[in-house]
Amino acid sequence: MDYCISDIHGYYDLFCRLLDKIRFGGGDKLYVLGDMIDKGPDSVRLAKLLFSMPNVCCIAGNHEYDFLKYYRALMKQTEDYDRVLQELRDYFPDGALLDWETVDRFDLLPFYVETDKVIGVHAGIPVKDRVLLPVSQATCEQLVYDRRFKDADVLPQSGKCVLYGHTPVRYLTGRDEILFYPREGKNPNGLSIADYCKVHIDTGVFLSGVLGCIAIDACQCFYVSERASDPA
Repeated sequence: MDYCISDIHGYYDLFCRLLDKIRFGGGDKLYVLGDMIDKGPDSVRLAKLLFSMPNVCCIAGNHEYDFLKYYRALMKQTEDYDRVLQELRDYFPDGALLDWETVDRFDLLPFYVETDKVIGVHAGIPVKDRVLLPVSQATCEQLVYDRRFKDADVLPQSGKCVLYGHTPVRYLTGRDEILFYPREGKNPNGLSIADYCKVHIDTGVFLSGVLGCIAIDACQCFYVSERASDPA
């Protein structure tokens, strides 16, 4: 089964609970659409776990992009690489775990992922006259920072379904649940990802304590919560 998640933000324990809930195994694939780091307590620990899993594909979000801008600025200022690594460690609450291998993995993150069924980005991609433009035409800044793509009136009717995060869904709906946008004429409760033009998957874990993911093939959502009992 293919799964997708975004904006884990260092919530390592919740993420591990979510993997247990979906019984994630070697035959599955997980796409992580950026913002693995910041806000939560275990950014580096989470990143190292994700980077160690061969069936996990990660892309950059705005928080990874900002971290890399900071890293590159430090590298321009000094050739004392030990000092650079120490300053990068100070960037995170659990920064003592950071090593150069992990920094290099951040530096190699792509800005989008595309499968035969979906396109995954952190924030948004170009749309013109309700036509989804090639993701290759987007700048990396649009892919990680865009705030327009999430709007309810941006409904591309062509191309693959786009999965994205970046903005907590609660800011649009007041609910901490993954949000589906059906294509015109399609069942709003369809079980095929092709029935949807986009799916907004940021459950705002740092605000809500709820972390969710979607099983792409079944259009099924799974959630775990910091509260005593998890959402269904």
